[in-house]
Amino acid sequence: MKISKKDALLWFRFFAQLDEDQPLGCRQQELALAVFSQIEDAVDARREALINAIPELKAMPGNCREDFADASTLYVGPADRFPKGCLSCLFGTGLSAVRKTNKCNACCPFCYDYGVLDAIPPVGEGLWEIGGTKYAERDLPLLFRVQKKPTGIAYVYLEPFMEIEVYYPLIRRFREAGIHQHMYTNGLNATEENLKALGEAGLDELRFNLGASNCADKVIASMRTAKKYISQVGIETPMTREFYAQFARKKQAILDTGIDFINCAELHLNENNLCNYAGENMYFTRMGYLSPVFSRDLTLTLMRQAGEERWPVVVHDCSNRTKFARDLNLRAKEGGWFGQSSYGRELESVPYEIFLPVLEDPDFTFVEEEPLPKGYRPGDIVL
Repeated sequence: MKISKKDALLWFRFFAQLDEDQPLGCRQQELALAVFSQIEDAVDARREALINAIPELKAMPGNCREDFADASTLYVGPADRFPKGCLSCLFGTGLSAVRKTNKCNACCPFCYDYGVLDAIPPVGEGLWEIGGTKYAERDLPLLFRVQKKPTGIAYVYLEPFMEIEVYYPLIRRFREAGIHQHMYTNGLNATEENLKALGEAGLDELRFNLGASNCADKVIASMRTAKKYISQVGIETPMTREFYAQFARKKQAILDTGIDFINCAELHLNENNLCNYAGENMYFTRMGYLSPVFSRDLTLTLMRQAGEERWPVVVHDCSNRTKFARDLNLRAKEGGWFGQSSYGRELESVPYEIFLPVLEDPDFTFVEEEPLPKGYRPGDIVL
């Protein structure tokens, strides 16, 4: 049903007053899902105009506007600088996470672990978490022999530079096995010494979360240094208003570092960081990731600027749709059944109250509306 914005607001005000443990009835669920669909359709319609305004926009796979409908992701810039870690993630064997460090030296409002950074359990002394299983470094030859090697792995969780020296031997092992490796860092503890050591150990790609330091000059300088020793260096940051504004102020200094790519991740929210974005217009992507509308809008605006000014880097739209495509690819590579995916909602229950701002926003309009059918109207008993 193409529920009107007025009716959507009325029903969501009612749903927001219900107890969290009080489930919606079947018809109430229909109404809620209709509202989420209307919001997502409206967001998509607004973004179509933004996408059409980006010059030199490219699709991956494919390379022309006819490929956009079934593309896994969109980008602008030279194709040879597209991050190989993203190629592994989107078209290889997925994002294989290697976890070790459970500490961080920053506290970012967009972090999935905001507010619980002191409660992240350790992996274990001398151990690494790979594929959800604990391994010692000496176990890797057995792992490589018995299981099919991934196209790439990523060092995540939380800030590896808190104990970067323990990573060098493991990186050498994966390098010897011929597996592409990329790492995420906020860059605050990066030095010429440890960046050189990473390159010598065999790290293929380093991604700086530049938003975590508010585009600090020290981190920008470290990106330039990293490019001396590591083949691919770039930025991967959730797109927030703060990052967008600070990037604009330091754009030239950032581009002059010689980095290869800027991955603009669509900010998605969970129970930890949702409180930091209360009051923003929100939407669900395919009833999975929850995001503020502004995030990908800013990414597309930045991509338009990059295309118009012909920046020498790839600017990649790492959107919720991209992550949806990523998981479809991974399940296919794992032999999953047709349509199988683990992409889904990261919130245990739907906080209906957070959608009131978008429904109350007079500038946010639905694409198409129609009256509610009998049995779903305000005043009817809807269970």
